[in-house]
Amino acid sequence: MNPLYIRIFVLVLLFAAVILLIEGISGWMRARAGTDHVVNKRLKMIAAGYERSTVLSKLRRNSEELSFNSATIWGRMGLGVLRTLHGAGLTIAARAVLTLMGIATGVLFLIVMIGGMTAGYGVTSGMLIMALAFASALGIALPMMVLSRLSQRRRKKMEEQFPVALDTFVRGLRAGHPIAAALELLTKEMRDPIGSEFGIVVDEVTYGSDLRDALQRMAERWDMNEMHMFVISLSVQSETGGNLAEILENLSGVIRERASLFMKVRALSSEGRMTAIMLTALPILAFVALFLLNPAFYLDVAQDKMFIFGFSGLIMLYMIGFVTIRRMVDLKV
Repeated sequence: MNPLYIRIFVLVLLFAAVILLIEGISGWMRARAGTDHVVNKRLKMIAAGYERSTVLSKLRRNSEELSFNSATIWGRMGLGVLRTLHGAGLTIAARAVLTLMGIATGVLFLIVMIGGMTAGYGVTSGMLIMALAFASALGIALPMMVLSRLSQRRRKKMEEQFPVALDTFVRGLRAGHPIAAALELLTKEMRDPIGSEFGIVVDEVTYGSDLRDALQRMAERWDMNEMHMFVISLSVQSETGGNLAEILENLSGVIRERASLFMKVRALSSEGRMTAIMLTALPILAFVALFLLNPAFYLDVAQDKMFIFGFSGLIMLYMIGFVTIRRMVDLKV
């Protein structure tokens, strides 16, 4: 075969491959742009092809909440982890998080015990308590600190968004939209976390729930006074009548003034809050870091018979200080 024909054939194939590659990249970019214009997680999940019922069950976690018994210690711990995960905006199951933390704690405990025995230390009560404390600090306390920090940051964003959402809701009402349509407007224009939260309310109403009950559940999920005030305003207006737009406009002003006062209080109490953070996190971080760098520093003293009393008392004093300082900086406005 003529080499010229082979070269032409190869060039045609390369040209076709380049065209197909460009078309594939442009199609992927168009699809990505189609999903990137959505402003919150709920809309992204719907755009990805999830059914609205599936999106609703993943975001509101009601089935998970019912699986924990609040009458037991483990049930209350599970509910606390569940609320923290919801506040952080993570869709991972609370039981999966608890299981992973339990496995991590058990593995770390075994590693410390096996490492200690390999290094020639005897298995004493002090060593058991030391290994359990290290495993709990690294497997439970530190992950919960990270999750709590994420939850607090997202909660602060929710508090900042709520007055803006009320203003958008009021504008929708003044434009002649019914309440359901005005709420739907929030789900499309507001970013997370409040956009997805009102999306949960809209989906619950779509599947037959009462609007006030859906809003009340949202307020309970976040435990925000502003949301409770919003639900009460809607309930009172639906029973007594009145101009809902004017009521919510006044409520938005009250919430903004309250937020301004709260920021002033936070500024005045910033030193106490920073002290609380340092006194809470620093002992655990220092303990974990020092144990990882020099485990013999703790394992040597863990062989002493009096170690169990001193270390147990130290943990008790830490818990008392933790609860006390949290109450001191937990200011209500």
